[in-house]
Amino acid sequence: MKVRRTILKQDLVKKLYPDSVSVDAAMQQLRREIELCPKLKEQIANTGQTKRHYYNKQQLLLIL
Repeated sequence: MKVRRTILKQDLVKKLYPDSVSVDAAMQQLRREIELCPKLKEQIANTGQTKRHYYNKQQLLLIL
């Protein structure tokens, strides 16, 4: 199986919050959870910049 270099945030939130009303609501939930943990937010920022709507593999592993 080939692993993509980046993961679309919308695909991620669909899997993390399957019972969410919409993708937008799930994205808001993920943002809230990241904001509540400043250490996680800093670690995500330190792993590198990606395109706006994507996470790289290191960022994804931190979130999960």
